Amino acid sequence: MTITAVPPTTGTSTADPNLASRFAREAEPHIDVLSRGARRLTRCDCDADDLLQDTLLHAYMGFHTFKEGTNLKAWLFRILYNRWVSTFRAKQRRPAEVFVDNVGEHELAGGAARAPMRIRSAEAEVLDALPDSEIKAALEALPAGFAASVYYADIVGHTYAETAAILDIPLGTVMSRVSRGRQRLRIALAHLDDSTGDEATSLEPRIA
Repeated sequence: MTITAVPPTTGTSTADPNLASRFAREAEPHIDVLSRGARRLTRCDCDADDLLQDTLLHAYMGFHTFKEGTNLKAWLFRILYNRWVSTFRAKQRRPAEVFVDNVGEHELAGGAARAPMRIRSAEAEVLDALPDSEIKAALEALPAGFAASVYYADIVGHTYAETAAILDIPLGTVMSRVSRGRQRLRIALAHLDDSTGDEATSLEPRIA
């Protein structure tokens, strides 16, 4: 994907007339990896394209706040992640739409019975995308916050710094959660054969 035009926003282009061209130039090298990240999250090409466009729009709108010299890729991924969570939760809150003529009393009663069910989080949907059910179950059993840190650092392959930026938590917290999360995973997956166990626990992300 190539950034050919940036939508106008109020208050940004007047303060910096070169903002649009600078954003396009600096964001361009990260488009492919952002697109892959969007597809991992949405598991749908159309939704991934929409998420990418939404991410770029919000990134441009906030680009005047970006501090030059810091990690632009991590900053963009944090926006991608936040936009995905916001969109996912908005969809979860939206009631299902059906044709009234096709709904009978039995379906209405069944829907009412299912209404109290807990809405699953966006993060749970990410874990569902993992191909290995045992690894997925082990990740889901980790304490709150640990699974996301391990997922982005070890499975997606982000550095500790990028993971910290995406999750908006301190770098030390990410390093601690990943280290302790790996220890718990080693125990939980100890029953697997040696080759699978090595593969599941040998990933070491870069710190920066």
